[in-house]
Amino acid sequence: MKLLSVVIPCYNSENYMKKCVDSLLEGGEDVEIIIVNDGSGDKTAEIADEYAARYPSIIKAVHQKNGGHGAAVNTGIRNASGLYFKVVDSDDWVKREAYFRVLDTLRNLAGGDCALDLLICNFVYEKEGEKRKKVMQYRHIFPKEKMFHWEDCHHFLKGHYILMHSVIFRTRLLKECGISLPEHTFYVDNIYVFEPLPYVKNIYYLDVNFYRYYIGREGQSVNEQTMIARIDQQIKVNKLMIDYLVNKKQEIMKNKRLYQYMCNYLEIVTTVSSVLLIRSDTKENLVKKKELWQYLKSKDRRLFLRLRHGIMGNAMNLPGRGGRKISVGGYKICQKLYKFN
Repeated sequence: MKLLSVVIPCYNSENYMKKCVDSLLEGGEDVEIIIVNDGSGDKTAEIADEYAARYPSIIKAVHQKNGGHGAAVNTGIRNASGLYFKVVDSDDWVKREAYFRVLDTLRNLAGGDCALDLLICNFVYEKEGEKRKKVMQYRHIFPKEKMFHWEDCHHFLKGHYILMHSVIFRTRLLKECGISLPEHTFYVDNIYVFEPLPYVKNIYYLDVNFYRYYIGREGQSVNEQTMIARIDQQIKVNKLMIDYLVNKKQEIMKNKRLYQYMCNYLEIVTTVSSVLLIRSDTKENLVKKKELWQYLKSKDRRLFLRLRHGIMGNAMNLPGRGGRKISVGGYKICQKLYKFN
């Protein structure tokens, strides 16, 4: 059995996927790399097959009809045979020295008395045109380099959140929790790092800058104008997260730190949805913003009040055009204060 399975969702990735795959090949035979060609129209399939032929004991090439990022991750989970599971997007890569530390840590913990459910590492924003790289690290939240539980975490501030780039889950946990990401939907990475959390008992934080998250490619899904154009998909993901937290609230609330974190993360996602709807500056999208907050209220009034009257909820719901300008300004301040992208 492999130590780590890594899925690389690929859609028309011929121009940059080789850097990603080559960085992951540094892990050698301990790693299983699953390249999922999600209905690409360029040479992605050909490149994937070439890699699989050259490294048959490490790389699998899986081809499927286009189903979006979520469908590719689902395929990766189904095909994974490693003890642990990681998603690396095709325009990103991993740092060699940190990679070795990650594999050593997984190897050492795999034979322990308690199963490790979640390994968390730092990631680095590789933003086009910026020399200074922003590191997302968790030194003030998690105990370093030891197994711990949710109750051992320090207080989660608004800007403390875990992205797909930060996490390596135990593969069996992902399969047992039944996660299935929506197809033909962007921003499902928020669901991926949200739904498995109630099943996570044992956590380990390795303080290394492992994942390099590239930002700046034209047409990238996190580009603001692209996000506004796809706002209905952002709202869909937002509502699915609301549903999940509400439906499992009684169970999650048994762990105070976990519930606090999941509420904070939902607040960030709802704030992003709201500010994009405001910045689009159309009557239709302002109605959608109001409807989103009403949806939350209809699902759980107490959760609604918690988010609505927090600093970000208040900032997103100021009345009138002047209020909306203040909302956007407040959002930019929140970005600086809480360091979210």
